[in-house]
Amino acid sequence: MKIEIKRHSLSHILALAVKQLYPKVKFGIGPAIENGFYYDFDNLKISDSDLGKIEKKMKELIKKDLKFEKKSISKAEAKKIFKSQPFKLDLIKELKGKISVYTSGEFTDLCKGPHVKSTKELNEKAFKLTKVAGAYWKGNEKNKMLTRIYGIAFETEKELKQYLKQLEEAEKRDHRVLGQKLGIYSFDEEVGPGLILWHPNGALLRELIRRHWIKEHLQNGYQLVETPHIGRLKLWQTSGHTGFYKENMYGPMKVEKELYQLKPMNCPFHVKIYNSQIRSYRELPFRWAEWAQVYRYEKSGVLHGLTRVRGFTQDDAHLVCTKEQFEAELTGVVKFTRKMLADFGFKKYAVYLSVRDPKNKKKYIGDDKTWDFTEKILEKVLKANKLEYIRDVGEAKFYGPAIDIKIKDAIGREWQCSTLQLDMNLAQRFKMTYIDKKGKKQTPIMLHRTLLGGICRFIAVLIEHYEGALPLWLSPVQAWVIPVGSSHRQYAKQVKENLKGLRVEAKTEAETVGKKIREGETQKIPYLLVVGDKEMKENTVSVRSRNKDLGKMKIEKFIAKAKQEIEKKI
Repeated sequence: MKIEIKRHSLSHILALAVKQLYPKVKFGIGPAIENGFYYDFDNLKISDSDLGKIEKKMKELIKKDLKFEKKSISKAEAKKIFKSQPFKLDLIKELKGKISVYTSGEFTDLCKGPHVKSTKELNEKAFKLTKVAGAYWKGNEKNKMLTRIYGIAFETEKELKQYLKQLEEAEKRDHRVLGQKLGIYSFDEEVGPGLILWHPNGALLRELIRRHWIKEHLQNGYQLVETPHIGRLKLWQTSGHTGFYKENMYGPMKVEKELYQLKPMNCPFHVKIYNSQIRSYRELPFRWAEWAQVYRYEKSGVLHGLTRVRGFTQDDAHLVCTKEQFEAELTGVVKFTRKMLADFGFKKYAVYLSVRDPKNKKKYIGDDKTWDFTEKILEKVLKANKLEYIRDVGEAKFYGPAIDIKIKDAIGREWQCSTLQLDMNLAQRFKMTYIDKKGKKQTPIMLHRTLLGGICRFIAVLIEHYEGALPLWLSPVQAWVIPVGSSHRQYAKQVKENLKGLRVEAKTEAETVGKKIREGETQKIPYLLVVGDKEMKENTVSVRSRNKDLGKMKIEKFIAKAKQEIEKKI
């Protein structure tokens, strides 16, 4: 039996437990989700401290061997059963024909199922309620805020304990906490939710990533381009964004009687650069890269630190080539992606082939012939590169299939970063052409790709992967020079000057050495260089490397060590 069925069944038992403990509660919905389940309630005022009581009641109910009984009823019958449940009545309005309900004990719910036959199939030791949160009815912020109870569930108690341990580890690595502590970023309500304010350390970290990104792209045959933040509404109509991506775009703004929109993507601009002159097959392929700011509307309920925001930088690029060149170009991008991820310390990842849902073709632009060709060629490249992959049906973008690479962090979580999207539709929409060997016009193929993805999300992943202790080459501040006493301050400043080429601060404030060391460790500074009488006399520094004492070193030796570490990106 699929674990999702057990998780869904547990959401019903959660609802029954809440009903018995809080009889006046109103019910929303309760689906299975990744790793667990949730249920939404109205007229329920509880906090996380109440979860133990609810969980205890759920375990009592599970032991009663309650049956899950399915019944098909008419719309009129459903309205009678749920006459005191406004949210269920709201759902019933949208349903047609016979309505499916499940009853377990004294709780009946609108549900298609499936469910377990009985609660004896549920492992009472393999689930746990985790938190209480707010959630808008149907995810619409104009609707009422409900109380959502989350739970996690697995087949065995061992799996549950492993996951709880991972959650504990994830909490220690939470970029929202570390990001504030390390001076990376903040948000401000007056500025607006989901709009990042990068602090000096964060801005420098972004710049360090950008410099490496530019260097690697230039070495791999890319050219840099730059495009505006807004474009005329007609541009987005031609591209198909207003038809297929409208819900993620900000509304139009009027400029001199013309409507413009903030860009959610860069592709139409890159197309326009291509179309600015006649192109020959001799020029292809083009590889154009842009470190670009884009804007996408996200509902306030899903905003989450740096991983879900409304304005972000994307390491975007578009390759334009002939059909004959495409396989080689895609193979090159796959290798480039793996190299870039390895540079940042990510060597493990999962690969997904995101294809369209054949049962819902209205979500996509283009004909069957184009989609069949593009999906097959992506699969061919994955097999040629001996990459294991999962076929992810329904996850293609509206204009084409993609290879999605999800990196695995230090505690095994997957994060979506790299995306390689094949597109033959945009080229047709914008009438992109090149002149072939015979002097005839042909339509090129486009490859949309990001290697790191959204830079803010990538920084969140970096912070959590390294638990804030970034490798030396990426650390905004690489070393502190800490004088033992006031008589050593001048030497500390001199050491800082001698370490030019490294990002160093001399900590000459009137505080104890111990306090400065503790603060440096909290700030995850890679190297703390303590200087006192002996160091002054011997022209050395006492080196501490993130809680490890490396002893005294000549300044020249420390510089050589640091530079080697930076060069190797360790």
